Amino acid sequence: MHTPLISASQPANATGSVNAPTILITGATGTIGTELSRILSERAVPFRVMVRSPKDVRRFENLTGADVVIGDFNDVDTITPALAGIERAFLLTNSSEQAEQQQLDFVAEAQRSGVRHLVKLSQFAASLDSPVRFLRYHAAVEQAIEASGLDFTFLRPNLFMQGLLGFRASIVEQGFFFAAIGDARISTIDIRDIAAVAAEALTGSGHERNIYTLTGPEALTHTEMANTLSAALERPVSFVDVPATAMRDALLNAGFPAWQADGLLEDYAHYSRNEASGITSDVETVTGKPPRTFATFAHEYAPAFLGSVNIH
Repeated sequence: MHTPLISASQPANATGSVNAPTILITGATGTIGTELSRILSERAVPFRVMVRSPKDVRRFENLTGADVVIGDFNDVDTITPALAGIERAFLLTNSSEQAEQQQLDFVAEAQRSGVRHLVKLSQFAASLDSPVRFLRYHAAVEQAIEASGLDFTFLRPNLFMQGLLGFRASIVEQGFFFAAIGDARISTIDIRDIAAVAAEALTGSGHERNIYTLTGPEALTHTEMANTLSAALERPVSFVDVPATAMRDALLNAGFPAWQADGLLEDYAHYSRNEASGITSDVETVTGKPPRTFATFAHEYAPAFLGSVNIH
């Protein structure tokens, strides 16, 4: 049975009236989706978000212009009503072994539903022949979108600065974080800049059939990141380079599924070869603003790394 639209801040309007949302955001409860929703709300752009659980509806209660539909990527019957009346959609799923198939199913349903433009969150260096499973699956979905005939914009961001929040406990309690990356440089990006580019692609023109490689303005080693974080926190933070096996054990102990842990190790092997050190101007080209520096991120997220607040 199809799940009806639920309005978080206004009457759900899927009947074709002038205020009916024509933009759908998937992955809306994650860091990028949350920021993207905030941007669209501030711009007074009506939009719809797809969430998995009724409890997630509450997250959008105070967000002007948001309609919410409950949907599950594993159940096409719930995706169909989410796409009703939608012209542009932002495609983002959780990282899992099912992600490729979930996204392929969504693309097929978007095509059937009359969606005109898909904005897909992909990944830096996505390629069908990559040794990194994440980069292969993103490339496979990109290929399917191109073959579908839909207009598209692919966003290929580098490593998220906010990924460092995954080490929040060790930074707060012990003053260090770790990875298997050596002294390789990586042009990390703030998720707020990714969301800003997504907002432009969803609401503006001229982004059709474009691929944007999204990076920060500098390529830093993890040791340099630790030094920058130390300055922002006014307390020592160090980076510890560890063998891949130790990183895998830590990920598994933290609850990561083996498939995802091994994929992250492939990611970090890719980073360690300096294959993610390139810098582009795509953020500024699209948004008109330069991407945030790591120092800006460290300063603004300092309360989280000091343990005084919990920022997601």
